[in-house]
Amino acid sequence: MDRRLWSQAVSYFQEVERQHPYSEWSRRAILMQAFAHYQDNSYDEAIGDADRFLGLYPGNPASAYAHYIKAICYFEQIVDVGRDQAATGQALDNLREVTTRYPRTEYALDARLKIDMVNDQLAGKEMNIGRWYLRQGDTLAAIGRFKTVIDRYQTTSHTPEALYRLVEAYLMLGLDDEAKANGAVLGFNYPGEVWYTDAYRLLTAKGLRPAIVPLERNKRSVFHAVLTKDKSVTAAPPTLITPAKAAAPDPSDAKAKSTEDDEDLPVKKKRSIFHLPHIPFT
Repeated sequence: MDRRLWSQAVSYFQEVERQHPYSEWSRRAILMQAFAHYQDNSYDEAIGDADRFLGLYPGNPASAYAHYIKAICYFEQIVDVGRDQAATGQALDNLREVTTRYPRTEYALDARLKIDMVNDQLAGKEMNIGRWYLRQGDTLAAIGRFKTVIDRYQTTSHTPEALYRLVEAYLMLGLDDEAKANGAVLGFNYPGEVWYTDAYRLLTAKGLRPAIVPLERNKRSVFHAVLTKDKSVTAAPPTLITPAKAAAPDPSDAKAKSTEDDEDLPVKKKRSIFHLPHIPFT
């Protein structure tokens, strides 16, 4: 493993599993196979190893890692927004499962960071399709895509442009009230975005000048959240827990017991980032 000879490492752990079936060593060997396959970019094999572990030992504490490495394998197969996003959806589902099942683990912390990247990726896909529809003159279809970004991915970096595109599309259809409403939301939440400056000009040219004047800020950025695939930040399998270690008292037990009640508290829902100002229409 230290020499990064992943194929040889897989063979070694397969032999350990064969010689010590259904033992603690066997359980760890399966997870180590998944990790080695992952490091070797053999994602399908790594997912298979994780599924095999979950099938054999669903209640084992190390199941958290099996779910985690499976999610990371899907995450690292995500491709650019111009191609099929099947792996993106699978990555999102599995990352959410990690955060739901094991919310207080290091795996959940990494999964939450990656969920933000995945959502930005999915929002970018919707924006690409929406722009294409707009260029083709299918304005209603474009509006549907932009509204999906607003409804499902409002915390991503694509939201300001999606609101601007809705202003643009509604003006094309002659739906001035809808255009003005989306422009007001854009200005209220992103007054310093260049997308709002563009929307302000469009609306003003139509005699629908918004109440909020754009703030002077930096130029529009063409960059969005980077989908980082760094194997060095991926957690390694948990260390082996022998019966002796398992029987030894854990000095942190008292502290963990004091926070036991906190773990049952319901998780608060994320508050919407949008504020919808009252918009008088004239």
